[in-house]
Amino acid sequence: MAISDLHLPATATLHQLADPKKLAATLAADVAERLRQAIAAKGQACLVLSGGRSPVPFLEKLAGEALDWTKVVVSLADERWVPIAHDDSNAGLLARHLFKGGAAKARFIGLYQRAATLEAAAEQADQVLADLPPIDVLVLGMGDDGHTASLFPASPNLRQGLAKVGERRCLPMLAPSVPHQRLSMTRALLTSAGFIALSVQGPGKLATLRAALAAEDPTEMPIRAFLHDPLDIYWCP
Repeated sequence: MAISDLHLPATATLHQLADPKKLAATLAADVAERLRQAIAAKGQACLVLSGGRSPVPFLEKLAGEALDWTKVVVSLADERWVPIAHDDSNAGLLARHLFKGGAAKARFIGLYQRAATLEAAAEQADQVLADLPPIDVLVLGMGDDGHTASLFPASPNLRQGLAKVGERRCLPMLAPSVPHQRLSMTRALLTSAGFIALSVQGPGKLATLRAALAAEDPTEMPIRAFLHDPLDIYWCP
């Protein structure tokens, strides 16, 4: 089956790109334009990004976009509970691939906190996120298990993390992969974004997306919590 056979909700917009290079360039251009619009309208813009390895080409393209980065606040949808110097740190990923040239002038609000426990780190991150402006653009990814951000199936705090309304901005989460300990923005915060993009590549992720659309329980596949809100899906084979 092709992506054209997906039964997407009416609130979803599909951008079908030829290859990963085209996807990275198109997504970067669209994100930058949304940020420019936010800066023009209110003097600042807030961008929340996802980590992992697949966003690297997109981050590199975004770093080269011409916009007033001094007026952009950047944060992360989730973070691995490791120091920024660690190879698995999402903040470290942004430092290497986004915050260079003009983009180095953006203000970064990270999730990682040094604390005695993951729970204490999440509580500290929750307080730090009180300073996050309203989110203008959110870029999500999706794992083969249907997780997004670090909202993983079977994680102890998943139900709280997936609540539509809640006080918490950040929760401690556990991943099945190393590093296990994660910090994740909650659905209540993530879905407050003005524009939400989901970036997916390849037949495996297409199969995951199809499975997610075929049923409704978000605790089985947390990406389901986002599929019926206004969403722009960027896909390439």
